[in-house]
Amino acid sequence: MFWKSIKTIQEKAGFELIAWVILPEHFHLLINPEEQIISNIMQRIKLSFSVEYSKKHPHVNRIWQRSFWDHIIRDEDDFYRHLNYIHLNPVKHGLVKNPFEYPHSSIMKFKDYYADGWGVEDEDEPEGEFGE
Repeated sequence: MFWKSIKTIQEKAGFELIAWVILPEHFHLLINPEEQIISNIMQRIKLSFSVEYSKKHPHVNRIWQRSFWDHIIRDEDDFYRHLNYIHLNPVKHGLVKNPFEYPHSSIMKFKDYYADGWGVEDEDEPEGEFGE
C-alpha cells in the first residue's frame, strides 16, 4: 500500500526517487524534487497512504507524526553518507543483520557501489577494547 502511494505521487508530482527504505514504523527517501516543494511531496505521500490505510483499518486515527525531517544534499560525500544511512537502517533497527537481505530497500539498485560484506552486523564480534 505504501509503495503504491509513493509511485502514485511520483507520477503526479514528478520527482526522482533515488534511494529508499521502508520500515514498519517509518521510512527514508532520497529524492530529487526537481521543480516540486519537498514538503508538498511528503504531505501527498502521507495523505495518499493514510486514505488507503484508513479504508482497511478505520479504527486507526493517526498514522504519521505531524512533521518530517528534510536535508539538502551538499556534496558527493554528503550524498553517500545519507545513502549509506538509508541502507543501514534495517540493520540499525534490528530487522536484519545483512542490509542486502532487507526486501524494502533500494540497496540492490546500488549493489555495485558496496563492497562484499558491507553493513553486515557480526554477531560473533567480541566486545571490549583490544590491541595496543
